[in-house]
Amino acid sequence: MGGTRRGRETGTLGKLMALLDLVALADHPMRFTDILSFSNQPRGTLHRQLSHLVEEGLLEIDRDGRYLPGIRLLSLASRSWERNEFRAVAEPHLSLLHTQTGETVHLGVLRGAEVIYLDKVEGRQSVRMYSQIGNASPAYCTGVGKAALSMLDDIGLEARLAGLKFHAYTEHTHRDVADLLADIAAIRTRGYAFDREEHESGICCVAAPIHSDDGNMLAGVSVTGPAYRVTSEKLQEWAPLVRAAAASIMQDMHSRLGPKR
Repeated sequence: MGGTRRGRETGTLGKLMALLDLVALADHPMRFTDILSFSNQPRGTLHRQLSHLVEEGLLEIDRDGRYLPGIRLLSLASRSWERNEFRAVAEPHLSLLHTQTGETVHLGVLRGAEVIYLDKVEGRQSVRMYSQIGNASPAYCTGVGKAALSMLDDIGLEARLAGLKFHAYTEHTHRDVADLLADIAAIRTRGYAFDREEHESGICCVAAPIHSDDGNMLAGVSVTGPAYRVTSEKLQEWAPLVRAAAASIMQDMHSRLGPKR
């Protein structure tokens, strides 16, 4: 998260957005002193910036003086989600994939070195997992993220991974770029990616890449479930279904969102 913010901390808007990211993406509500320690801003400047964000409803302060995402963010997120054409195009294909497998289906788009979840269809037997619409996860340890990364050429992939710090979420998480690149090479060959408890212990998935005709949009679709139920054999069985869903989404994207003549 920090690396993403530092890249755009120039100008007033960039600094405000970095500050908004810091508070909104924190695991717990932050006090002023917490924010000050992470923000690299003078105390007076930071106080003014936070005040502006609170006045605009993008942040709120609770009774204990902690900063929280504001209700206006929920309104903006809801409106964005409703109007997202890519999500609307993908929705029927996600529903079909859910019907075919009975497990949780995700749609995510690559942003930098992270994947942002745009949609999620819960499995018939809901399992608690990190993924929620709007959440960001590292691309290097998620099926959707690795599938999307596999569509980059070598130069683009190197640029996307430059300076990336690998965090060991589980014992199965990739520890360095070499391991990740070997995995991506295999994904390119077979056309789909696996997440075998790399981001969350006990959670596995199979994912396929989605990309726009011009390559400006890289995304992925996946089927996810608990490792005790979703075996390696089951993931292999679902791989053609996930690839078919990705192909159908891309076909509809070309028809509905492609250049108008």
